[in-house]
Amino acid sequence: ESGLPVEGKIEREVKGGFEVRIGRSRGFCPFSQIDVVRGTDPAQHLGKVYAFRITEYKEGGRNLIVSRRALLEDEQRAQADEVRKTIVPGAVVTGRVVSVRDFGAFVELGGGIQGLLHVSEMGWSRVSDTSSVAKPGDQITVKVLRVDEATGKIALGLRQLMADPWATVESTYAVGQVATGRVTRVTDFGAFVELEPGVEALAHVSTFPPSGQSKA
Repeated sequence: ESGLPVEGKIEREVKGGFEVRIGRSRGFCPFSQIDVVRGTDPAQHLGKVYAFRITEYKEGGRNLIVSRRALLEDEQRAQADEVRKTIVPGAVVTGRVVSVRDFGAFVELGGGIQGLLHVSEMGWSRVSDTSSVAKPGDQITVKVLRVDEATGKIALGLRQLMADPWATVESTYAVGQVATGRVTRVTDFGAFVELEPGVEALAHVSTFPPSGQSKA
């Protein structure tokens, strides 16, 4: 009735969940109520002692249904309120990568709050494979770029914490200098050449030697 947590030990796996020893009583915790993370291996919980909330009390306490997830969600909500205070544009925060997609990576910043590190913000050079920059489980430090209060979406950046390669271009390169680069794109009007990560130059088609061939 009071909602106070009780301590219980997970003794064994049963159909649909776990048998939990709570003092001299036995309770049942459904698989869905053991954690906030879905799909965890049931074996990792066996023998563990956790705090639970009693969600059903029947037969004078002989029939108990308990939930660990309810307590974890309460903790997560309290933590989320504190985390939100620190997530403001310009803030540098550390989070955990939870998933990686072609368009970027989702980073948990605490309390279940996630932000998107878009592929365009992963580095100064073009990133073709996001998994080469971040993998699920990685701890990563990012900069908060934007916070949409209406939708709750948070935009993160990684390249903003790296040195801007264009800041030293004038002192590194000069007219007439011979440099080696990697061709990244070819168009009708020329080729884009990466001189260093984040610094691309255009080799115009007029600067290429004649090939002796004409386009049909």
